[in-house]
Amino acid sequence: MKRNNPYNRIKALFIILSTIVVCWISVVQAGRTGWKRQEVNWRTTGGGRVKAIRYSEDKEPSLYNGKVGNQPDVVRKRIFRKELPSEKTSFNILSVPSVMANVIDSPPIDGFVPRIAVTVTDERSDDFDWVAQTHMSVVGRHFTDNPETDFTIGLFDTGASAHIISYAGANRTGIYNADMITSSMIEILGATNSVLGWVSQPLAIFADGLAAIEPNGMTLDSSNMVGQSNVSVIVGDLPPLDKPDLPTVVGSPMSVNFVTVINNDRQITVTHDGNDYTSPDIRFYDHDDSRIPDYTNRMPLNLIPSGALNIQYIPDLEAIMEFIFQPGTPSIIVGNLAQSLFFVDSVDLRNDDFSAIDKQRFMLDTGAQITVISSGIGSRLGLNPDNPDFEVEIQDVTGEITIEPGFYIDSLDIPSLGDWLSFTNVPVILLDVGSPEGGTLEGIIGMNLFVNFNLVLRGGGLYGQEPPSLEFELIPAYLPADIAPEGGDGIVDFLDFVAFSKVWLSTTTSPNWNPEADLAPPLNPDGTINILDLSVFTEYWLSTAAP
Repeated sequence: MKRNNPYNRIKALFIILSTIVVCWISVVQAGRTGWKRQEVNWRTTGGGRVKAIRYSEDKEPSLYNGKVGNQPDVVRKRIFRKELPSEKTSFNILSVPSVMANVIDSPPIDGFVPRIAVTVTDERSDDFDWVAQTHMSVVGRHFTDNPETDFTIGLFDTGASAHIISYAGANRTGIYNADMITSSMIEILGATNSVLGWVSQPLAIFADGLAAIEPNGMTLDSSNMVGQSNVSVIVGDLPPLDKPDLPTVVGSPMSVNFVTVINNDRQITVTHDGNDYTSPDIRFYDHDDSRIPDYTNRMPLNLIPSGALNIQYIPDLEAIMEFIFQPGTPSIIVGNLAQSLFFVDSVDLRNDDFSAIDKQRFMLDTGAQITVISSGIGSRLGLNPDNPDFEVEIQDVTGEITIEPGFYIDSLDIPSLGDWLSFTNVPVILLDVGSPEGGTLEGIIGMNLFVNFNLVLRGGGLYGQEPPSLEFELIPAYLPADIAPEGGDGIVDFLDFVAFSKVWLSTTTSPNWNPEADLAPPLNPDGTINILDLSVFTEYWLSTAAP
């Protein structure tokens, strides 16, 4: 492998990796009395874990913990445009514009992690073609003899501007043994620090949701995988002791070419290499696929910087002078000579008597479990970092630890076509994160705001493509006794009664057993359909899951 004196070929390009690994602090500043410590043990991206949280006893946080049923309250109602302090007009409800909104009170601090299965092959173009090619199935030859077992689990992360394969993942998939590493390194910019990674030779990378993995994590069904060939990825180097490996990430370059469906109402858990991974069911489709759900609510997105033409790597010009043709940078979305990422069209924030209206400076990041606001937004909202509502310890890509303040702001609204998204009592982290345009982002919209929703991310934004968007649909609250038709229809009615009667007095060993009808005791069903279950059923008669 041509890796001698690699630091002479570190490129000037910063690769944005805004996936945030959060570990809650176990020690608070001296003198902060009345705070409570709660131990937790959550898996996070990049090999980190959430270990504890400290907070004021009178402000207990809402935690998601990866459970679909642990959701904040949602009310669909009409909201009126908030009058800004500078407006002196008298209030007249008949003259104030209004919209329908899904109002989510007290979203959790942490959100879901969109995990995917990842494999690679040798598919590439000739030395003078630097542009990525899109594929709806796996093409090329794998670097190992057992691709059905030699795969890795990664993140679907729109906040990463390049694809990344961890050191462990690169060894597992055969990238290192196949001598697919160039002599170039790249600087990866995380939330607070940066780390170096190797630039790969052109290859192909493919992804699918965890449903493609046999539940015990032993084998991979690659028949529905999609991906890109002729791409250069970042490959993790052997991490120093006590430092984390880079995460495996399929980033925004994949997102623009496909429609990504994230089904939060269907959680999938697999065990792989002794680790349990839970994620929403994720599927990738061509833009014209009839299987894509059609949701009526749509959040416009922007690919920024604009003017992106394609996905490509930049060749190593120094190596060309030596007649060596290899990438000098990983493949990114090239827009006005800068890496492009997805940004929300506008975000309205309010806290006490202060407000902030942002335009196209909040990034949509599926790899971030938390929502972030910059110090600039925080100052406009009147926040005081010395007096936070809670604190977090953030472990960056380098393994470095920083303590950052967290706050509950009064509201955060995201205008959308159809129903708006309106959040109240919103937990945010005050943190400045680098932007692909230079400077810092105004904020990051994290997945803690979407635990109540199924999502359709329609990629796009390249030259000749439609603009990208995020469609969303509220997941009906779990409704016991809604057992028919299969999967439920949002109301307990005669259909459910018929299904219930067909399994009357059945047990787990009965041929007609239906676990959905085993309703009692509510937290620990007893495996028999009897009068106890009928009692629960009658409690929900004619109830509806609609908000």
